[in-house]
Amino acid sequence: MKGIILAGGLGTRLRPLTFITNKHLLPVYDKPMVYYPIRTLVQAGVTEIMIVTGGPHCGHFMRVLKNGEEWGITHLEYAYQETEGGISHALSLAESFADEGPVTVILGDNTTDADISLAVKSFDKGARIFLKKVPDPHRFGVPVFDKKDPSKVVEIIEKPKNPVNNFAVVGLYIFDRTVFDRIRKLKPSARGELEVTDLNNSYIADGQLKSAELKGFWSDAGTFESLFRSNEFWAKKALEKSA
Repeated sequence: MKGIILAGGLGTRLRPLTFITNKHLLPVYDKPMVYYPIRTLVQAGVTEIMIVTGGPHCGHFMRVLKNGEEWGITHLEYAYQETEGGISHALSLAESFADEGPVTVILGDNTTDADISLAVKSFDKGARIFLKKVPDPHRFGVPVFDKKDPSKVVEIIEKPKNPVNNFAVVGLYIFDRTVFDRIRKLKPSARGELEVTDLNNSYIADGQLKSAELKGFWSDAGTFESLFRSNEFWAKKALEKSA
């Protein structure tokens, strides 16, 4: 299993901070933001990692991460996303790195203390998504559950104005080797991007998607509110550990 961290974009919601560096290198307590998705992958046994990045500060990653050894990475590669084409487009750039195998994908601004090692080791085929109750589900893809089987997701709605529940599809996914063929069949959304929600819905249409609620803490860090929330959690966790 290889890992892919999607760390592109211009981070406009965090300006003026992102005039200085890539959003995913901003500090979350005492580590750069990208450390936390790296931590999630490495603790799950995924140590061959590609970081997909872009924008004017992409070179900063090499200065911070170097060859990845001090972060627990055994092999680190980079891909450059020239345009803002969406999550699925960014993922498509990792096709040769995946080498026809399954991949665990995490967004570079997602921080969690959840242990996904069992999900990674037991993964067989299709796609696996993770869900979390959040106070602002309208910011995310929201799952629609089967009325007869509440554990089954029958559709994912991207950033709904009136969410049907408080669950969000977090930026953490496991995909099988068919993911890149599926991306090639996607059509751009109204905002001109290849959406990860459409990708996940393609797996649902084929009966190939499983979901699980993510245990423990999870938050993105892509807005000032969520960046503060992430800093607060990881600061408290570090202080408790050192006490």
